[in-house]
Amino acid sequence: DMRRGTTRRLTETVATESDPRFSTDGAQILFARDGNAFILDVGSGLVRQLTDIRSGPAPRDSVRAVGQRAALERQQRELLEVIRDRQRADSVQRAERAAAALRGLQPTYLPAGERLAQLSVSPSLRVAVLLTASTPPGQPRQTIVPNYVTSSGFTEDIGSRTKVGDGNARFRAYRLDLGSGKLTALHVIAGDSTRVAAQVRFMGWSDDGSAGLLTAGTPDFKWRYLSSVGDAGGVQIVDALRDTAWVGGPCGGCMGWLPDGRAWFASEASGYAQLYAANRDGSGRTALTEGAWEVTSAELSPDRKWFWLHTSEESPFVTHFYRMAITGGAREKLTSAHGGHRVVVSPDGRRVADVYSQANVPPELFLSDLKGGAPVQLTTSTSEAFRAGSWIKPSIVKIRASDGVDVPARIYKPQEMGAQPNGAAVIFVHGAGYLHNVHDYWSSYAREYMFNHLLASKGYVVLDIDYRASAGYGRDWRTAIYRWMGGRDLADHVDGSRWLQKEYGINPERIGLYGGSYGGFMTLMALLNAPKEFGAGAALRSVTDWSHCNHGYTGGILNLPQDDSLAYRRSSPIYFAENLEDPLLMAHGMVDTNVHFQDIVRLSQRFIELGKTGWELAVYPVE
Repeated sequence: DMRRGTTRRLTETVATESDPRFSTDGAQILFARDGNAFILDVGSGLVRQLTDIRSGPAPRDSVRAVGQRAALERQQRELLEVIRDRQRADSVQRAERAAAALRGLQPTYLPAGERLAQLSVSPSLRVAVLLTASTPPGQPRQTIVPNYVTSSGFTEDIGSRTKVGDGNARFRAYRLDLGSGKLTALHVIAGDSTRVAAQVRFMGWSDDGSAGLLTAGTPDFKWRYLSSVGDAGGVQIVDALRDTAWVGGPCGGCMGWLPDGRAWFASEASGYAQLYAANRDGSGRTALTEGAWEVTSAELSPDRKWFWLHTSEESPFVTHFYRMAITGGAREKLTSAHGGHRVVVSPDGRRVADVYSQANVPPELFLSDLKGGAPVQLTTSTSEAFRAGSWIKPSIVKIRASDGVDVPARIYKPQEMGAQPNGAAVIFVHGAGYLHNVHDYWSSYAREYMFNHLLASKGYVVLDIDYRASAGYGRDWRTAIYRWMGGRDLADHVDGSRWLQKEYGINPERIGLYGGSYGGFMTLMALLNAPKEFGAGAALRSVTDWSHCNHGYTGGILNLPQDDSLAYRRSSPIYFAENLEDPLLMAHGMVDTNVHFQDIVRLSQRFIELGKTGWELAVYPVE
């Protein structure tokens, strides 16, 4: 009870219970328990089961025999009383089961090989939407990660993931009639009722409960469909987004229903993540926001009159919080301090809780009135020793790339740390590929932010580049690495090296790189494909061969290894091992379940077989 501040326990079981939501009148609560839907009456506490979902196939009565086999059955019945008694009893039991089924829940059997992934009952209690998952034929092979440091003293295997392109799950959507138990397939991929989706998610019911919202992606990562499912049946495509590279971008889960029955959703259709609304059949599409900036999060206010938005419209280097009418149009900026804001509005809509940071001040929690007034700081999370440090706000510079584009970078200068330049430079390469790190708020890499200060204090110029594929700059920036990781993104780092040579007179042999994961991969690609522009590198937990990486991340960017061998060959450092000529440190954790230790072992073996020297592998047994 939000007004009284009291709570009341509704269930106390050992079952797995999830997804609770109130009925429209607030008198009942729908929830899922161990793969079935239930409803709880708030007043009486009565719990009623709404679905009885079982693994398929459904049991069938024995098939009636024909021909010679039918003749043998007739003979058995004619000669043997025990057979006649059995068949009489079977007939009675079938009749009793049928009568019981009519009195209770109708069991619903999923198609063979499919398992329940998500279930949601409509507010009308007439239908439910089911999502199922299945594994294609040819069991995918799961990778294992050996764990050497164990309490048992034995090497134990950690179960991990599949490799890209190896038999990934497929998803289907169904409409379940709660009265009859009938299951009807919903075709959420436009124009092809036979195709299954690589992923399907149910996003919620409209305010009146007459329709649900589904999003589905195709296995090739190039289409995202948003569909409405009517309570009475039928699927209509609200929006179909196609990307010649792969569908992605910020605000991927930003979608839902407006009070007037239209759907709203984020899309990169304009080249930047913006909000749109459309009718249930896709007609009447309107842009709610527009511009060469991105909406990074969006939700409706509890009274459903406003959108609460985080966007980069002021600058790609800051994030502010805005209020906008659900009809779109002008936005009211509700945060003012320069930096990064992550805001939550109180349920009564009067106050704002804001996790706010600056480039040299880590995030803290602030409270303010929605209508204005000075924010009150509620937390101080850093130590006194930390606050006494000389933490700088790195300047943001623009590096003119070889294709004429200005690439943002943060720079740490020795003079800012009271040090003399030593004639050398280090480039830090952020990880994840699609990640934003050049901004005027607290770094996504807090440890590296501090380590860059250490480097600057020793006389190094440090450059941190938001290379092509980074987040925060729109669709074309995001997809510039399609079919070639280590192509345009590596060129941006080469251009960064040349900028350091020109602006600071630094010899390229005294320019090093370091980074982890994607940053480690980029460090390897720089030393192996552009050795004349760099003098050394440190590659942490680096991907060395993309055909050994996971499916969800890699498959969209490079397609599948069995279909696009060129993309994988030109994107994987292991194919360029013969080009190593500069000092290289590789550091890797042995129990990494994301970028496997196997990656660096295989590259090390290549270096050994090629007779390469000047490289070192640092191994961390429990990292």
